[in-house]
Amino acid sequence: MKELAERIVKWLQEQVSGAQAKGVIVGLSGGIDSSVVAVLAKKAFPENTLGIIMPCYSSKLDIEYAFMVVRKFNIPTQVVDLTQVLNELYLQLEKKPYTPTGKDVPAANLRPRLRMATLYYFANKLNCLVLGTGNKSEISIGYFTKYGDGGADLLPLGNLLKTEVRELAKILEIPSEIIQRVPTAGLWEGQTDEGEIGITYEELDRTLQALKSGNLKICESESLYKVEELIKKSEHKRLPVPVFIP
Repeated sequence: MKELAERIVKWLQEQVSGAQAKGVIVGLSGGIDSSVVAVLAKKAFPENTLGIIMPCYSSKLDIEYAFMVVRKFNIPTQVVDLTQVLNELYLQLEKKPYTPTGKDVPAANLRPRLRMATLYYFANKLNCLVLGTGNKSEISIGYFTKYGDGGADLLPLGNLLKTEVRELAKILEIPSEIIQRVPTAGLWEGQTDEGEIGITYEELDRTLQALKSGNLKICESESLYKVEELIKKSEHKRLPVPVFIP
């Protein structure tokens, strides 16, 4: 895993150099994926990494853990509170105040899309590239918001399964509280990633590996059906926008 970290760092440097950019921007959520990406970014660009913390009806733990990474790894960071922006946008869309209660997917997805716009503001201003924090497990089944957290220039974890990201996090000495934290996008109270997906990350990764190898005996048939359906349903999220050819 140490060698893998070094390869990702080198890859980031090559990609940014090839784009004639100066450095990278990464959103810090307090989760394991963004923490790993931020630390890799700082290794690749010690003087040109900017972390952005973007609270928007976020839990106190999200902010606390994000700052935990910032302090430990000395990552330059700016806080942009998007709460009022979301409130005003929702008011214009629905003609009523936003209330962050219950599962409201269209409203919840406004958060990652506002964050994407914020990250690209700083990227444009500073001539940097935006680092996405998605991993292979989530990208494969479409567990991300299109043009939200799915909007990025580079995906350093895009070919790593969630279980592999956890191992990489240990090598990078990400705080144990973050590694052991129950994954959540914080879209509504009580929301968890595994609850939304319907299976654990361990079973998801095992199923994805089974599909890749063709050895379907290593996963549950119910999980196999679920994952195949998720892959099919979310294909549009991974493909380029279709263009009509006359």
